[in-house]
Amino acid sequence: MNRFNSIFGQILQLFSKREFFETVYETQAERCAKEFSCWDQFVAMLFCQLGQAHSLREICGRLACYFGKAKHLGLQKAPKRSTLS
Repeated sequence: MNRFNSIFGQILQLFSKREFFETVYETQAERCAKEFSCWDQFVAMLFCQLGQAHSLREICGRLACYFGKAKHLGLQKAPKRSTLS
């Protein structure tokens, strides 16, 4: 079976998930979060920054289009505009 890693996936590998979640735990950043985790927010913001998106609609549209390909990045589901804002 062929395995590949996208460029975006390779960029995400630069960030340690362990350190990220330790920081989230220390700062209690997810204490009121229901479905959208800090990791999902981070991936979405990094995605829009690298993709040079200018609006919430553009970010959500791109994430929804690439969601099937981007499941390996750790996203639970593509966010809605209200959730991302």
